Amino acid sequence: MRLTVVDAERCVGCQSCMFACTRRIGKAGLSKSCINIKSLGGMSKGFTVVVCRACTDPPCAKVCPTDALRVRKDGGVLLDPAKCVGCGNCKNACVLDAVFMDTKNRPMICIHCGYCVKYCPYGVLDIDKEGVTNA
Repeated sequence: MRLTVVDAERCVGCQSCMFACTRRIGKAGLSKSCINIKSLGGMSKGFTVVVCRACTDPPCAKVCPTDALRVRKDGGVLLDPAKCVGCGNCKNACVLDAVFMDTKNRPMICIHCGYCVKYCPYGVLDIDKEGVTNA
């Protein structure tokens, strides 16, 4: 499965996807979200969705000195927290700024579960299930 941004111009900045992402892991608030909505200058200029786009050859995994990021078959990465040393190389390597760091300086990266999709009231997000296998 792979999370896709269908049409970022539909985003109104409600952050429902961010809250859903955090709820998926049993937390509240936005600090644990693996998706971010950024304002491009308010309602008149719109918003952008910052989330892992499931690179097939992810630069974040390439720079991890401990192999804490395992490449998913469908693109993107999965974190092995036991191997992570919190160096931040993955965050610096992501060209989309889609690697967020938690309070322990560990990366928070979308795992493409699709949980956020059903909470987006404007159809900005979708989960592509065709032709891919879950890692």
